[in-house]
Amino acid sequence: MTKNVEKLKNDVPVNVKSSGPFQDLEDRMHDLEGRFENFFSADWMRPSTWEFPEWASLGHADLKVPKMDIVDRDVDILVRLDLPGVKKEDIDVSLTDNTVTVKGSTGEEKEEENGDYYLRETMKGTFSRTMVLPSEVDGSKAESTFKDGVLEIVVPKHEKARRHTIKIS
Repeated sequence: MTKNVEKLKNDVPVNVKSSGPFQDLEDRMHDLEGRFENFFSADWMRPSTWEFPEWASLGHADLKVPKMDIVDRDVDILVRLDLPGVKKEDIDVSLTDNTVTVKGSTGEEKEEENGDYYLRETMKGTFSRTMVLPSEVDGSKAESTFKDGVLEIVVPKHEKARRHTIKIS
């Protein structure tokens, strides 16, 4: 048994390329198989592992779920969302207990007429994102700003939820 284990340790796999009348066909099939493996990820049958495409690839009308950052600071919580192409008046922010919900919509209409050619497109998209905040907050003192497609919401923490420094004696 020990000799077999030693033999396996010393064996090194070697890629041996076969030759013959069907080698070209075999190479092409191997290349095609590799292309399919690259096209379909290993998780294609598990939708729960799929990631949404980046916002830039979606266009303004196909909004899905915006990226949201939640930063737990000493006295407050910062919630930041990237919302390119969304107008300030199309955003709705609400706080309930320790959750924040951001809803929004966007729309675009395009009309083009050129002789016998007429085009009219209406594109609309909506999104909604709700997240639980990491501590108790005072929603009545929340403030928000929207600049250059970035929404920032600052929500102060309740006094009992704030970090306190404890000196070691």
